[in-house]
Amino acid sequence: MDFFSKTFYSNTVGQWLIALLIMVGTAVVAKLLYLLIGKFVLTLTKRTKSKLDDIIVEKMKDPVVFLLVLTGIYFAIKTLVLPDWLTDVTHKAYYFLLLVDFAWALTRFVDALVIEYLVPIVEKSESDLDDQLLPIARKSIKILIWVLSIIIGLDNMGYDVGAVIAGLGLGGLAFALAAKDSVSNLFAGFTIFTDKPFKIKDRIQIDGYDGKVEEIGIRSTRIRLLDGRIVTMPNSSLVNDAVTNVTSEPNRKITMDLGLVYDTSYQQMKKAQETLQDIVKANNNLDDECVTAFTEFGDFALNLRFIYYINRGADIFGNMDAVNMEILKRFEEQKLEFAYPTQVVYTKKG
Repeated sequence: MDFFSKTFYSNTVGQWLIALLIMVGTAVVAKLLYLLIGKFVLTLTKRTKSKLDDIIVEKMKDPVVFLLVLTGIYFAIKTLVLPDWLTDVTHKAYYFLLLVDFAWALTRFVDALVIEYLVPIVEKSESDLDDQLLPIARKSIKILIWVLSIIIGLDNMGYDVGAVIAGLGLGGLAFALAAKDSVSNLFAGFTIFTDKPFKIKDRIQIDGYDGKVEEIGIRSTRIRLLDGRIVTMPNSSLVNDAVTNVTSEPNRKITMDLGLVYDTSYQQMKKAQETLQDIVKANNNLDDECVTAFTEFGDFALNLRFIYYINRGADIFGNMDAVNMEILKRFEEQKLEFAYPTQVVYTKKG
């Protein structure tokens, strides 16, 4: 028993052991509580009709466990005899971490409510404005909660928040230089929001990338490529580079050059042009306007330029396939022969 009475750093071995047992005991209780919430409490809440209790339990689980561990460590330290300055630091740190835990829990809870209740409403609305505003609003709310919590925490720790902010102002120039890219992306995001060169779900092409816009954020924009991958691009790139909005096109222009053999007669060439015009008129997915022109006497063929337009929203490749198949069928029926590179060699006798 004399061993437990020995003193180290103003505390006996027994006091150090008690503090350690409190910490270990708190960690064990926190682990059991985490398992209890995960296996039993969540099972009970899922049986209810409301999803609100599920959200609260799921999102509050981690912050509550962290709060329990934090409190256990704090009270374990309180059982020890420490210097006044260390006691003061421990006290301030505890309350600061309490505010951090509160901010963590609140941001998780608010974000879960937005995803569960607000996002479905926004997705059902016809306007795209709310689709663009929602991601920005979610991030802004999170930032606001964290900033307020940190300011309150610093104030409770005895720091003069006004002086801290003023001090930051002295280094404003250095900060601006370091954060110029972020500021540029921020203003670029505002430009995208106001000018609307594209919106969410639009298909765009930029810098060799081709895909649909999934999210327009404060700093960057996410694009899902045609192969399914996600590309995150800084907003400044989207503002400074040329962006092609494929979705905004009224229709898709298709240009073809058909080569007919030199044996094609005048009447056959006219018939070929009429056939192409008939094919366009017979397809409801194509615009009635089209261009057919005998453009040149080529090296191996009489070239016929054919331009038509696929209506917006129609299947691009499906209609291209349908038009090409119909051209092949009609030209075959009318004995219109396509040309290919050939040479005729005349030998002079004698």
